[in-house]
Amino acid sequence: MLRFLSLKFGRLYRCLKFLLVVGLFVILVMNTHNLFASFQRNELTDRRFINLNKCPACFGTSWCRKFMNGQVSFETWGRLRFLDFFNVKNVHFAQYGEPREGTRRIVLKRLGSNQELADIDQKICKRATGRPRCDIIQAMYKTEFARLNGDVRLLTPDVVEGWSDLVHCPSQRLLDRVVRRYAETKDSGSFLLKNLKDTERMQLLMTLAFNPEPLVLQSFPSDEGWPFPKYLGACGRMVAVNYVGEELWSFYNAPWEQRVDLARQLMDIAEQLTNNDFDFALYLLDVSFDNFAVGPRDGKVIVVDAENVIVADKRLIKQNKPENYDVWYESRVEDCDKEACLSFSKDILCSRVTVDHNYYAVCQNLLSRHSAWRGTTGGLLHDPPDGRGQGRAPGGPAGRVHQAQKTVRPLPGGQGVARVPGAAEQ
Repeated sequence: MLRFLSLKFGRLYRCLKFLLVVGLFVILVMNTHNLFASFQRNELTDRRFINLNKCPACFGTSWCRKFMNGQVSFETWGRLRFLDFFNVKNVHFAQYGEPREGTRRIVLKRLGSNQELADIDQKICKRATGRPRCDIIQAMYKTEFARLNGDVRLLTPDVVEGWSDLVHCPSQRLLDRVVRRYAETKDSGSFLLKNLKDTERMQLLMTLAFNPEPLVLQSFPSDEGWPFPKYLGACGRMVAVNYVGEELWSFYNAPWEQRVDLARQLMDIAEQLTNNDFDFALYLLDVSFDNFAVGPRDGKVIVVDAENVIVADKRLIKQNKPENYDVWYESRVEDCDKEACLSFSKDILCSRVTVDHNYYAVCQNLLSRHSAWRGTTGGLLHDPPDGRGQGRAPGGPAGRVHQAQKTVRPLPGGQGVARVPGAAEQ
């Protein structure tokens, strides 16, 4: 009986697959003209497509000349808009050409799904008019993004605290750094907010409130050695960054020695973001295989999604000395229904000098047996080889990673503590 059912479902599956292929073929035939037109057209020169028409409710304009001159174009299959249905994150690969440098691969991001971008418009309208729909450009001038006029000298913590993870607990030193390194202005280098144009100020504040990833990349640039891709520029709601390489997931079944090296680099990133000469602790709240990439030439691991990053100013913590500021904050592993999870308190991350969150997040969601991704389990260090002399010695990188994976007791419950499978605190 079971054999008969399996044969029946097998035939049904093959029929459905055949019908799907036929359906796709019919769609392609019916839209042949549109397909050819898509390959010939560069939609990145269309102001409406890149939402340049919504500025200053956008992420910037520093790269608009390059877009409009046709120096930026989608790679072959990226020109087909019906494929956007599968591209939920709105991340595109493109080619950027310079007359003297030739072309190189870059990544274009809309910094949100279509629904999330639509929600931005609704939130702006509601803040300005109380209605979900309005003229976005006019509405921007009626929001808090426009109230910081040219007479305001500095961007201060009391204005933006809590707008996003980047400024969950901002210090004046952090905000001065954000303004001084803001790349979407010709006056970069000044921490005075009044030196920005009105439109630039609104773009900066809107980015800070809705998706601060571009500001993280600008404030902690790769040129200084931070493990992020290089920020190139923006036009409308399309941001351009350097192409880093394939996502970490692609190396799930790589040779053991290579996986050990990648694990070591991940732990090095955790250390660098936690302890550095700048006394800024950058805590990763969303740690998954698709948020890291590996360079094709040097094999270097880079964080490619920096939207959910809390920045704590250790100098300010030492100066203000909040309660238990000098007590080590030890993250705790929970079962979470046998799936990878992160448990943390944003407020504690912002008020302690010594925190192990980044090490815990990397080990729990990428390296340990609790790590799960796309139907796999066991993490990046799954199935270690038997025997000695293969990178498993306690003093070697595999040994250090193994020690970091030790299970500890569950984190006690309490206000501000998040337990979200495979993601950050909501």
